This record gives sequence, C-alpha cells and structure tokens, in this order.
Amino acid sequence: MNSLDNIQRRLAEPLEQMNRIIRESLATPNALMNEVVVNYLRTKGKQIRPILVMLAANFFGEVNNEVLHAGAALEMLHNASLIHDDIVDETDTRRGNPTINAIWGNHIAVLVGDFFVSNALAAGIRTGHLSIISALSALGQELSLGEVDQICNAREHHFDKESYYSAIRKKTASLFMNCVRMGAEAVGASEEKIIPMEEYACLLGLCFQIKDDIFDYFDDSKIGKPTGNDLREGKMTLPLLHALEVAPPEESTAMKDLIIRGDFSEAEIHTLIDFAKQHGGIEYSFDMMREMQQKADAIIATYPDSEWKDSFREIFDYIISRDK
Repeated sequence: MNSLDNIQRRLAEPLEQMNRIIRESLATPNALMNEVVVNYLRTKGKQIRPILVMLAANFFGEVNNEVLHAGAALEMLHNASLIHDDIVDETDTRRGNPTINAIWGNHIAVLVGDFFVSNALAAGIRTGHLSIISALSALGQELSLGEVDQICNAREHHFDKESYYSAIRKKTASLFMNCVRMGAEAVGASEEKIIPMEEYACLLGLCFQIKDDIFDYFDDSKIGKPTGNDLREGKMTLPLLHALEVAPPEESTAMKDLIIRGDFSEAEIHTLIDFAKQHGGIEYSFDMMREMQQKADAIIATYPDSEWKDSFREIFDYIISRDK
C-alpha cells in the first residue's frame, strides 16, 4: 500500500460522501446524458484534487458540508477539462477505458464537458462562499489559458524554461492551489495561514506536471498514453528543454531544426527522446522536483505537527515517486 492509498483510507468516508454529491449533481432525466455520465464515473481516478481539498480542511479544521461541495466542484471542473482535452488531443482511451469522444463522438463529448462545468459551478454555489465561487470561475480561466499558452509555445517554438513553467503553473499548479485554498476557506482559515500553504500546493502542482512530462520519455504500459505523445504534439517539456540548453551547440541546433520542422517520424521521436536522456534531462527534472519539495517542506515545517501535516508530506512523496 503506497502513501496515497493510506491517505485515501483515512479520507474514505468524506470521499464517498463527495462522490455521492457528484453522482446526484450529474443525474438528469435525459437518458443519453445519464448513460454517458454513469459510464464515465465508473472510473474515478486517484482523485488527488478533492483529496487536497479535504487535507487542507483537516489541516485547518475539519471536513464539513461546504468542504464536500468544494471538493465535488473541483473534481467536476477537473473532469470537464479532461473530457475537453481528450477531444482536442483526439484521445481514444483514458485510465484504460474508451474516452467519451471515442464512444459517442466529439459533439456529445463537448456537451458533456460543458455539463460538468455547469454542475461544478452549481456545487460551488452550494458551499455558500462567494470566494469559492469566484475561485472556480478564475480557475476555469487559468486552465484554459495554460492550455493555450502551451499550444502557443509549441507553435512559436519557445525553447525557454520560463515559458514552460508559466504554462504549467496555469494548467496544473493553479488547480492544486485552488484545492488547498477552497478547503481552507471552507473551514474559516485566515488569509495569513492560507497563503503559505497555497504556495506549497503550487510547488506540488508543478512537480505533478513535471512527473507527468517525464512519463512521455518512457514505455507506456502503466501510464496509458503513447511514448513521445507530447513530442508529437510539439510540446516542449522540461527534460528536452534542459537537454537543448546544455548540449553542444551543433547538437542543440540540429534538434531545434528537427522540432521546428515538425511532423516527426517514429525514428525522429526516438531521436528526441534519446537526446533528452543522454544530456541528463530526466535527472535534471528529478533534481528540480526534489528542490521544489525541499522548498515546500520548509513552508509546512512552520505549522504545528499533525497527521494531516504528515499527509501533505506523504502526498508530495507520492507525486514524485508514482509510476503512472
């Protein structure tokens, strides 16, 4: 049993209550929508985002009804983004199952994603906290802008780490930050106490995305997406960006020319993967995650000891060490 399993066990009851809220929120008289939603909800994933909401709530107080609805809102918004991502990326499987767009087509998938967004906002309203509703709205903007930033970085061939970090802060870290903020606000934590933990969540979210990006350089048997999938889409991730930065100029220029040309063959994908590995891109990415973890640990060390403080540290370890 890994550290995430332990945390899920500690939060089993509130997670089930939250999932009940999600099921009830998404229930509708429309038979087709019900069929699509019920089929989709059969596989819940790891539910790291609502877990962070509940960890923050317990860190500053205890899980209440507002926390459950905040967790449900964030989980539905997150799933809406996944449904829409699958359409954009033309993905056929997620979590080992066919995607909505693969089964019912893009038209239905877009509408289902929109349905999730609407219900996420409705769940936010049921928290009774205007700040949570406002955060959900702002988060939707951040997630969209992060994805568009990543597309622009690929199209305009930005080879700098600053552009990469800016994009993943918006598309991934912003969601983690809002999870912690909403959980804390729902139990009445002060802004002074929330802000450092929001930065903790930002570092956690950045690490989550970096680790996801590392998966692109290895066999996909556990991960569930093709090796080199990000590279095929022209996405510049940290291992390759570092290799381009440290490799001899002639090698780096050749790789940049290949990337700019695009439309890679399988052999060229493997050339880019090997280039990133040979020039220490994977090791550098792990070093960056460990550095971020040390910064995060310095933040959380200032708070009183508790099992929930330990859980935040455990989930950070899990994010870096996970194999899928």
